[in-house]
Amino acid sequence: MLVSRSSPFGGQARTLVLLALSLLEESFPRELARLLKVPLNGVQQALRGLEIDGLVAARSAGRTRLYRLSPGYFAREELGRYLKRLAGAESELLARTAQLRKRPRRTGKRL
Repeated sequence: MLVSRSSPFGGQARTLVLLALSLLEESFPRELARLLKVPLNGVQQALRGLEIDGLVAARSAGRTRLYRLSPGYFAREELGRYLKRLAGAESELLARTAQLRKRPRRTGKRL
């Protein structure tokens, strides 16, 4: 699990989920759990609470719910800047998000 130096959003899981979403722009719970190395249930609870609080928004893509920082949140720009500054201290999280593949591999391409 990544070690966050602070938990300004009510808990470590909530803070880490927000940090990851600010770096990824959009993600789903299982991907976040793998990235953050925390249990899926904890990520789902954090997302549920953040959605109730209005900090994240979800949309359905087939059977998957994709989450992102809420574009309608009144302090969206300030929140984004704050999360980017917090993420700067999480070098492990930055490295993991940089390695995530966000598009499908070309058919027939060797691994």
